[in-house]
Amino acid sequence: MQKAVTLKQNTEFHRAYGKGKVRTSPGLVTYAVKNRGQGVRLGITAAKKLGSAVERNRCRRIIRAAFSSLYPKCSGNYDIVFVARFKTKKLKSNDLLPVMQQHLTELGVVRGGAEAESQ
Repeated sequence: MQKAVTLKQNTEFHRAYGKGKVRTSPGLVTYAVKNRGQGVRLGITAAKKLGSAVERNRCRRIIRAAFSSLYPKCSGNYDIVFVARFKTKKLKSNDLLPVMQQHLTELGVVRGGAEAESQ
């Protein structure tokens, strides 16, 4: 399985926040914006208000694990930013997966929800 290229620069995150489309749920916020032919790139943020470093890192791991199963289904050139919310700490990656898939399908990153699952 391939690893997703990650966003590292503050300007890349702010571009997604400013120009990207957004979908929200109680456990996750998803931003997606097209990039210039660099494939799918991933950024994950977890604010200090979520708790200690251990809790924030757990939120990032949960999001990364859920995205790893959706990564092969992603098409196009997108920068995706996931923002952890307070409820993310209580979820497992299997609980977060359907929410993430719904967000990415609505944003056009993953093509065809039911069709992609059958393949």
